[in-house]
Amino acid sequence: MKTVLIVFALMNLDKLLKTGRCIETQDQILSITPTTQQQVDILKNVSTQYETSLWQPVSHQYIKEETEVHLFVPTSSLATVKDLLQKHDIRHEVLLDNANELIEMQTRNDSTDPRSGSTFYERYHSLEDIYYWINLTIQDNPSRVKAILLGSSYEKRPLYALKLSFSDRPNKKAMWIDCGIHAREWISPAFCLWFVQYSLAFYMQNQDITQILDNLDVYVLPVLNPDGYHYTWTTNRMWRKNRSLSKVSSCVGVDLNRNFDANWCTEGASDYPCSEIYCGEFPESEPESQAVADFLRSHKNTIQLYFSIHSYSQMLLFPYSCSLEEAENHNDLLEMAKQAAQNIKRYYRNIYKYGSGAKTIYLAPGGSDDWAYKLGIKYSYTFELQDRGEYGFLLPPSHIPKACNEALIAVKTIALKVIEKMQPSRSSFQTV
Repeated sequence: MKTVLIVFALMNLDKLLKTGRCIETQDQILSITPTTQQQVDILKNVSTQYETSLWQPVSHQYIKEETEVHLFVPTSSLATVKDLLQKHDIRHEVLLDNANELIEMQTRNDSTDPRSGSTFYERYHSLEDIYYWINLTIQDNPSRVKAILLGSSYEKRPLYALKLSFSDRPNKKAMWIDCGIHAREWISPAFCLWFVQYSLAFYMQNQDITQILDNLDVYVLPVLNPDGYHYTWTTNRMWRKNRSLSKVSSCVGVDLNRNFDANWCTEGASDYPCSEIYCGEFPESEPESQAVADFLRSHKNTIQLYFSIHSYSQMLLFPYSCSLEEAENHNDLLEMAKQAAQNIKRYYRNIYKYGSGAKTIYLAPGGSDDWAYKLGIKYSYTFELQDRGEYGFLLPPSHIPKACNEALIAVKTIALKVIEKMQPSRSSFQTV
């Protein structure tokens, strides 16, 4: 018996030394499904009164009967939370029992140099690495890439967008892609880097990306929320909002995707500064959202297509999220999203839901996509990338290529359709 115990201890010593804790005390992600209103109320209390982080839905106000909830529970709260769930017979299971290991895996990086090979894009990168990548990309591609300083964050970090321009056609239109509006959604900035690298590597080699770049300039903002993203690398991996300080509360941060002027702070947002969906003091109260809005306003006659990249849940969404009303060109938006989802399924055997935001998930006012649509950018989309909860925000680096390729084929599908619609119809050239 002693021999068995010694062998077990030795087998797990390496893990103990790396993590500083026993296997049983790992942070966990629980999948919880309340079946009664009483259980809903208990779960809402658990998610707000204990040291936990809601992954799905984003706020306790969306928790309802027979709807799966994903909850990050740190070691310090794990026993108490599980006891409460068991005491009230709330159905739950462990989705991930090794969150600490996954976080360590995500932050492990052997190279910060994009020139070291394609594997650079198959890893997650700190904000400092991304700034370094921006500089190198400009240096290596001076005729095709330039950086635009949109403004700075609350903590005075620069907001750089890259402009990709591959042809000198007159009156050229553009599309916009932003990533990293929510700090913990690391696959989002990874996609923006992936898209830029793919565009540079496969222009004149891949027919679809060549057609897109011949017809459209592309603005790419790799990290819309640099303060929050930096904070997830240094302090709290589960952080979502920006890092602005409140005048009325000790709670920090605003949900930047509730801070745009699209039915601002109505149902689906919160005026409580401690909420994960806090809308801010007023529309564009945050320097990050204001910088993006100012740039889009000044380019509204040029930018025809808008993408905002998020995770997780595998969805292709379009306006409106701030209202249950249908967008004016709802059928076009729907058809494009449908074709994009079909192409993802065809080439990558993965399922993405699609539809208007409010009807597909829930009301979410103050979003950047709805605001862009109301500005006049009539093809506006939000993508929720992999996965559906197996790893959630802790998607392993090994999943980056497939997740990014799925998003890439959706972007290409929709962009090609928009380019097609931009072309003058043959009838306009007919004489009477």
